[in-house]
Amino acid sequence: MIRIATVDDLSQMLKIYAPYVEQTTYSFEYTVPTPSAFTSRFLRYTQQCPWLVWEENGRILGYAYGSLPFERAAYAWCGEVSVYVAPESHGRSIGKKLYAALEEIMWRQGYHLLYALVTSENKNSLAFHEKVGYQYRTEFSDCGFKFGRWLGVIWLEKRTNRTACPAQAPVPWTAIVENDRKLSDILASLSLS
Repeated sequence: MIRIATVDDLSQMLKIYAPYVEQTTYSFEYTVPTPSAFTSRFLRYTQQCPWLVWEENGRILGYAYGSLPFERAAYAWCGEVSVYVAPESHGRSIGKKLYAALEEIMWRQGYHLLYALVTSENKNSLAFHEKVGYQYRTEFSDCGFKFGRWLGVIWLEKRTNRTACPAQAPVPWTAIVENDRKLSDILASLSLS
């Protein structure tokens, strides 16, 4: 059910994402990205970080991806994670399983710290992130404006247990997940296959 996303999946993922943009404050985008813009985002992010989908019977029900929150070299060991699940599929642990796979790949890449940024009024997402081990770090109040009101963003983080100095910066995800077999091994190690 979990697999690596491809460009062919983007139209289904965009259909999942669109209501979050148009109907909620959970995304700070005002308009749904065009297919071209969404494709560019996907291609840019997947140069370094994984993008996973949950698929059932040819239909994508959710997706999760990593990105880089900062540009400066010293931040190289920090990643950011995001997940979107089709509303009719909430409550099935799809987001939890996608995150488990995404995090495992990113830990193996060499990331030390993962951030999740959540709109402060998105109580369900805050509860979800805390349930899967993210800890509250800070809130930036009134930093976004959407639907006629000011909104805050809560930064949550999850850390590895590593304390040793890293020998290298995180490698691209393709060095970890070279093929479907490698992904299957990762999913099996997490009991997600």
